Amino acid sequence: MVIYNIKINKKTIFKTCLAIMTIICLSVAIAGIYNLLNYWENKNDNLIDDSIPSSDIAIIEPENYTNILKEVHENIDTYVGQKISFSGYVYRLSNFNDDQFVLARDMDIGNKQTLIVGFLCTSEKSKEFATYSWVTITGEITKGYYNGDIPIIKVTAIEKTSKPENASVPLPDDSYVPTAVIY
Repeated sequence: MVIYNIKINKKTIFKTCLAIMTIICLSVAIAGIYNLLNYWENKNDNLIDDSIPSSDIAIIEPENYTNILKEVHENIDTYVGQKISFSGYVYRLSNFNDDQFVLARDMDIGNKQTLIVGFLCTSEKSKEFATYSWVTITGEITKGYYNGDIPIIKVTAIEKTSKPENASVPLPDDSYVPTAVIY
């Protein structure tokens, strides 16, 4: 049988435990702050990457053309300043100014009938393009007046393009979910 005689100093044990606990608490606090900073940095990076496209110009595709056209006409103020790009043919009415045209598409309404739909556009270069010629434009949505308040695209770039195979666009549908930005 072995007997040990150990003298326990309560003050030394308390100080040692307190020092160990302090080191543990500081380590946990530093790790927590580090993780919190990384979380906010990654969250902000994700917001930038996920919510803002690499280009600030929305490309309007034919399948959503009439949905976007309808939404922008119904909520002009929401979309003023939005930059968009799309293609269609130049369509003019007799009462248009020299710098005005509609960038149009034919909307299928059934029984092989179509309606001309599109955005009114303004461009100093509009005279360079014949009526019914196909162009691609880039521009900014503004609010204007033509028989009432309407969106008008202020064209910043216009170029000739070829007529697509399917030049028609569908009727607007209820499945389209509008947002404050066209993307």
